[in-house]
Amino acid sequence: MAKHKIYSMSFASVYPHYVTKAEKKGRTKAEVDEIIRWLTGYSQEELEAVLDKKTDFETFFAEAPQMNPSRELIKGVICGVRVEDIEDPLMQEIRYLDKLIDELARGKSMEKILRK
Repeated sequence: MAKHKIYSMSFASVYPHYVTKAEKKGRTKAEVDEIIRWLTGYSQEELEAVLDKKTDFETFFAEAPQMNPSRELIKGVICGVRVEDIEDPLMQEIRYLDKLIDELARGKSMEKILRK
């Protein structure tokens, strides 16, 4: 089966859309970065390096220092699909991130988004 095209897309090409979505709803780039760091374990410097290198999604998640075990608490529907039911592990990680950014844009508190 062919890989989904998002896997080879640069994370840096999608990142500005995450930030724009958040900022349109009065949230900040810093909050987007905090969510990404929480999910993946990247430091701010590592995240910026990934963006500078234009790392693809597959590599971005494969090289993540420490995927947060609490990400399994992320539930709900994104793009008409329940994130907890996605079988492809990489697609599930991408959709977890999408869901967290959606929650941010919908005004959820950072404490709830980060499953504290």
